Amino acid sequence: MLTIEDLPLNDKVVFLRVDMNTPIEPSTGKLMELNRIQEATVTVRDLSKAKVVVGSHQGRVGRDDYIPLAQHAEAMSKLLNKRVKFADDIFGPTGLREIDSLRSGEVLLLDNLRFTAEENMEFTPIEASKTILVQKLYKHFDACVLDAFPTAHRAHPSIVGFSYLLPTCAGRLVSKELKALKNIALVSKPPFTTVLGGAKVSDRLEAIDTLIANKRADRVLLCGLIANVFLRATRKIEHDIGVDNEPKLVERAAQLLTDYPDTFELPQDVAIISNRERKEIAVSELTPKDKVYDIGSKTIDHYSRIIRSSGTVFMSGPPGFFEDPNFGLGTESLLRAMASSFGTTIVSGGHLSAALERFGVKEWIDHVSTSGGALVLFLAGKRLPLIEALENYEAKIKK
Repeated sequence: MLTIEDLPLNDKVVFLRVDMNTPIEPSTGKLMELNRIQEATVTVRDLSKAKVVVGSHQGRVGRDDYIPLAQHAEAMSKLLNKRVKFADDIFGPTGLREIDSLRSGEVLLLDNLRFTAEENMEFTPIEASKTILVQKLYKHFDACVLDAFPTAHRAHPSIVGFSYLLPTCAGRLVSKELKALKNIALVSKPPFTTVLGGAKVSDRLEAIDTLIANKRADRVLLCGLIANVFLRATRKIEHDIGVDNEPKLVERAAQLLTDYPDTFELPQDVAIISNRERKEIAVSELTPKDKVYDIGSKTIDHYSRIIRSSGTVFMSGPPGFFEDPNFGLGTESLLRAMASSFGTTIVSGGHLSAALERFGVKEWIDHVSTSGGALVLFLAGKRLPLIEALENYEAKIKK
């Protein structure tokens, strides 16, 4: 694939697609950390002679983190030590006027791309190139730089549509991630242990089968919401757990347990809220009124022993709601087990990156990526739409 050096970008209007999707403090609506924004500034700096239009998304429709990007513009301004303009729309009159008035060396951040309906759906590259989002914007750009590795597994218009119409190359983060993962693959060794947590169940289920089949996961330690789905599949939880498409997800989990009966480890105990404090109970004691916020101490000890005896450990998604000090024990303990392991360790996802900073163990992990689902799928051997978009443009140039 092409990189920034392969395209004449000086004095050009460049659409830079990054992923600055950041954990948000639910009670305040403020950014919890700046890791992904910091990563985005690397490519912005290397485009210092271009007219840079930055595009990103934040959160999902209906969730607390589905917010405008004004805070992101302020944070990026401080990190770059220069003003980053902010357009509070995307392809409306304000956004287009701001794009067309840019001067070389200036940076403009468009508002949350997912505020447009199309950016919440997936398309083929041809279909994406015909969306209103791409059609309204691409004529105002001279080139596209794709640097949103954490969103590489999404075939959204801003990821695959512009590359069908504009000269396109990879940004610094994409290049860095692919190089690091190639080096990790050279030194990683079995047994391979995968720790999966967080709330993105469908993404995890999509990758597990391929991870195991490709011998990239000898043991899978389940936490978070995905653990509840598997516990529901084994009927250790009898009540509904309240996830979207629950019957379908539970059915898929049951099939995976049948196909790979000796691979999965499920929590023995969990932490819930009782009188505003942490209370650990056995999974069998859960009631429909209980909400699981973390794994319990017995599970932590069991998982930690497996982690320390592994040749390679990959962790994606936090085991618990670590933002609350009462429920950070699982996340901190498993990350410390990885930090003290002699095996190769990989941690992925924006929330876990924030947790590593909070618990002071980031430097002890071999590879830390702010990518979550994209990295899981990449390690599983899946093709990623963003990478395919870059490769397809490079192939078109060769022809």
